[in-house]
Amino acid sequence: MPKPERAADGPDLRLVAQAGPELTLRKLRAFWAVAQSQSLTGAAKILGIAQPSLSQQIIGLEQSLGVALFTRRSNRMILTEAGILMLRKAEPVLRGMQELEDTLAAYVSGARHPLRLAGVESLLRTILPEALRHMDLDGTTECDLLEGAPADVLEMLYSRRVDIGLLAANSIAEASTGFIQIPIMSDPTVLAVPEALDLGKVARLSDLSDDHQAILNASIQIAFGSQHSRRIESWFAEMLPQNRMTARVRSFETALSMVRAGLGVCIVPALSVGAAPGLRLYHAGIEPRRIVALIQPAQHRSGRHAAAIAALQAAGREIRLPPIAPLPPLLARP
Repeated sequence: MPKPERAADGPDLRLVAQAGPELTLRKLRAFWAVAQSQSLTGAAKILGIAQPSLSQQIIGLEQSLGVALFTRRSNRMILTEAGILMLRKAEPVLRGMQELEDTLAAYVSGARHPLRLAGVESLLRTILPEALRHMDLDGTTECDLLEGAPADVLEMLYSRRVDIGLLAANSIAEASTGFIQIPIMSDPTVLAVPEALDLGKVARLSDLSDDHQAILNASIQIAFGSQHSRRIESWFAEMLPQNRMTARVRSFETALSMVRAGLGVCIVPALSVGAAPGLRLYHAGIEPRRIVALIQPAQHRSGRHAAAIAALQAAGREIRLPPIAPLPPLLARP
């Protein structure tokens, strides 16, 4: 990198940089998007540009700076020490610029932008209605609500299409976000079985009828993320070694309807169950979902965003979960 030279300015000395690389907002945004998504594919999707174009931007930025910002590992882009330093300095600049753009846009339009919130379906369906009731006591709150998988919610936050994301902290990598995680509630993980299958006093699988053994040994699993899927598969392998997966579905509702029909059992978060007609729920001994609200550091103390977070936390405290029985003796491990 070019070295600065000292130049006199009256009695004081100041640093005058020689001509060097120009860091534009466009380049900073490209760098930030790659750093957050850890992949060129994900970053290109966030920015709405072609991946080859983004790749050339990153290569050009590194060449102009004279330092590698990323280590390429297979399909992942991992920040180097220089990249970590640059991200730490770039984020306040980008936040400030975004706030300026939002403020000017609101001033020019003369309109108050709606609160934009994204979340996974099971949380929007259960927590959000009560939260909106807390937020909308004066009838003036306007919200844009978007539904998506955890990865989709993160992408919407990164691209600033939403202000707040509502999801399970367990479903995202600890280092994958640059947002504040505000706890909303804890959602127990349960084993859902047909109502006719009472496991409360069952100590051995052989104590069940053949029909009930067949149901317990058939699992309906939800295809969300590889990390979550592996966790559930490991649970079934340890607790019910004879169990086999009979269906992989895309929603909790579909899985629970199959359980009600006696086609098997499933592991789900308690919030997804609702009133639980036709089902019995048992604690599964798995870490509960930690429901959090994700928000930009610069926004979480602003008026309406702070009010929205407070409303979500109040809703989390007031949620009434369905009845959940203890882990059955059949599944207890020393």
